[in-house]
Amino acid sequence: MTILVLNGPNLNLLGQRDEQTYGSKTLKDVESLLKETFPDEGFIFLQSNHEGDLVDAIQSARTGTVDAIVANWGGFTHSSVAIHDALELLKIPKVEVHISNIHAREAFRERSITGKAVNGIITGFGIYSYVLGVHAARHLFAKN
Repeated sequence: MTILVLNGPNLNLLGQRDEQTYGSKTLKDVESLLKETFPDEGFIFLQSNHEGDLVDAIQSARTGTVDAIVANWGGFTHSSVAIHDALELLKIPKVEVHISNIHAREAFRERSITGKAVNGIITGFGIYSYVLGVHAARHLFAKN
């Protein structure tokens, strides 16, 4: 199975951002954790601060080279109609993840525009949210 792991704006600064909210682990730590936890899976990792790059990656997943997407859209979660619309066209498993509990933060973070176009959302388990996201994506893939 090949899983596209997408990360949105500012996630390249994990480990440098608000440690109370995001912890001390870096995005490289997330990648290492997934590779170690799922050694038989293939991963493609992309982080971008640019919405169009993420839309392009979602659209490229339509070619059949990717079996599932696990994504943390960062701030685009609450604002990106473009990512939502690209996700709607994709028929593979799509799982949204968040390090912090978006429902325990500022009111504007509770709303996930992108979440309406994915199979499910995992939020609030630190970087382990990514592990849970991959488990969910594998489960959904196996059901198809």
